[in-house]
Amino acid sequence: MKRILVVRNDKIGDFMLAWPAFAMLKASLDCHITALVPGYTRPLAGLCPGIDTVLADPGKNGDATAQKQLLKRLKEGNFDAVICLFSNFRNAKLMWQAGIAQRWAPATKLAQVLYNHRVKQRRSESAKPEFEYNLDLVRAFLTKNGITPVEPTTPYLGFDAGELVAFREQQAQALGIDAGRPWLLVHTGSGGSANNLSARQYAGFIDRLQADFPAAQPVLTAGPGEEALAKEVANMAGEGAVVASGLPLPDFCRLLACGQLFVAGSTGPLHIAAALDVPTVGFFPLRRSATPLRWRPLNSEGRHLAFHPPAGAEAEDMSSVDINSVAEKVSPWAAGFLS
Repeated sequence: MKRILVVRNDKIGDFMLAWPAFAMLKASLDCHITALVPGYTRPLAGLCPGIDTVLADPGKNGDATAQKQLLKRLKEGNFDAVICLFSNFRNAKLMWQAGIAQRWAPATKLAQVLYNHRVKQRRSESAKPEFEYNLDLVRAFLTKNGITPVEPTTPYLGFDAGELVAFREQQAQALGIDAGRPWLLVHTGSGGSANNLSARQYAGFIDRLQADFPAAQPVLTAGPGEEALAKEVANMAGEGAVVASGLPLPDFCRLLACGQLFVAGSTGPLHIAAALDVPTVGFFPLRRSATPLRWRPLNSEGRHLAFHPPAGAEAEDMSSVDINSVAEKVSPWAAGFLS
């Protein structure tokens, strides 16, 4: 087994939860790992230590020429095996057409007939975290091929310490804030991945944490199209909150690495921060496919707190989350990070 293809061509958060699987493959097997990802996650894939080559997927809406070129590259890749962490009929057909000898995927969809190695997982039951399902698939692949799996450890993403010091100073100057204060990073956008808190709830949470930790500097992070919401929350939160936006994705990751605490809904940036093992506070709906268990971030033990609507509330009703109660739980825990 010298050349392995891993497919995770869906959203950023889903891709980040595949990083332990990449790490396990790289640690267990002396091989070249190629990742098939969407174009918008390609810069992230370039930062992953477990990935050697990144192959951009034009997606199902890509033109015919792009689709043919992708299939050509898959055939020319001479892959010994492919592990589809995200399986749909398009992915299954592509891997079958590419003639890859070992084709692995969860045995949970109709497309499984095009794979010759399938692992029963029942992901729809959300009985364990997404990253564990991914690891189970890689473990099955390794075991079948007589390879002992090497368990991965956090953090899964990191930057040179000296590089981060310089980046933090640069960002502090650009934002007009003190690089020496602890940074409380809050990401209010959701990317449409799950229901989220309101602007007022986020602003109230920032106010509560600032009251408990006056030295904390609130920094509202924003991706494309999220700047207006971030500015709204910054204005509601009162004096001192700033908005950081417009950063290329690798620099956005560096900004998250500069935080002492990161707060967000169940969305991609939460999982990036967790891969860096920055302490995280996450807000999740209770719909079975979106619970805190299923989408648990990659933080090491004790560095993540999850909150959701209370018992009896609608599963998707994030307005029922009591920010004062949340703050009472977060403040004692966050003292080790924000003080």
